[in-house]
Amino acid sequence: MKVYIVRHGEVSHNALKVYSNENEDLNENGIIQAKELKRTIEDLDYDIIISSPLIRAKHTSMIINAKNKNILIDNRLEERNPGDLNGKPISYTNREEYWNYYTKIKYGTSENIQDFFRRVYDFLDELKTKNYKSVLIVAHSGVSKAFSGYFEGIKEGKFLNRGLKNCEIKIYEL
Repeated sequence: MKVYIVRHGEVSHNALKVYSNENEDLNENGIIQAKELKRTIEDLDYDIIISSPLIRAKHTSMIINAKNKNILIDNRLEERNPGDLNGKPISYTNREEYWNYYTKIKYGTSENIQDFFRRVYDFLDELKTKNYKSVLIVAHSGVSKAFSGYFEGIKEGKFLNRGLKNCEIKIYEL
């Protein structure tokens, strides 16, 4: 099964470079990014779209859905909850440590990285049991980091630079 993962279009918290898991919609630039992605993937063949429940991912899914495929929502694709970091600048933390699989530092997050990856891995393990030929996933940077760990391995545990940019797409074989 081909798995295409896309990160949602830009939201204001992305542009401001702050931690957020608020249910925020795309900003004007995010809508433009999603429309550009729609043109890029219009010939892509996929059976279904599976989206994070957050509005930025759902809105991106609706914009890029040129083939009018069903869009399923799966809570396991929600971004890692930043907990007490919500609204704080990303420079507030050591980003290398925040996205280090082996870190002992929690940074006030309500979900450590191992639990977060386990949630996403559970989604992927279940997806394996489905009879799709190809699936388009719309989620978040953190989820794309977890996909990287699942498909490419944990390796040294450093995931800071393994996530997708807004409306970037990556292909995996499941």
